[in-house]
Amino acid sequence: MDAVALAAFDRPETLPGGQRVRLRPIRPDDAPRLEELYARLSQHSAYQRFFTVMHRLPPDWARFLAAVDHQRRFAVVAEEPAAPSTLVGVARYEPLPDKETVELAVVVQDSWQGKGLGRLLLRDLLRAAELNGIRRFRAFVLAENRRMLHVLTREADVHERRVDRGVVELTLTRKV
Repeated sequence: MDAVALAAFDRPETLPGGQRVRLRPIRPDDAPRLEELYARLSQHSAYQRFFTVMHRLPPDWARFLAAVDHQRRFAVVAEEPAAPSTLVGVARYEPLPDKETVELAVVVQDSWQGKGLGRLLLRDLLRAAELNGIRRFRAFVLAENRRMLHVLTREADVHERRVDRGVVELTLTRKV
């Protein structure tokens, strides 16, 4: 994605309830902020995102997650306007062995959940993917995570759905 297209993902937004956030593409210097975001997640939210609970997000994971190429790997973050160095949400996609499909994931800090931020992040992620020529997505969601399943089915068309040991695997495309 070129710099002009990437700049369009850096902007303030107002959520349906009136809360303000700033969305922007992730940067390598966000690694410590990703660690801090993970530390603020409840165990429940951390488990829903990573399917495990870790004492902390390992720094090497944070560095990997923050260093994307904005094409095959992309992530958008939401910052709290009152504290711009505080990340409150992240949406990302990562390549899968099938070169036509990427895996997507979203996490929102507990105090920001239920306000439309996950949906907004997902929309940006799907738009970025389309700009990068990516049209197929896979998501792995715990069956109990009804909020995420609802957001995904509102924002994308489900082409395949499988359930295995409490994990729902969805194959999706962006709604037109």
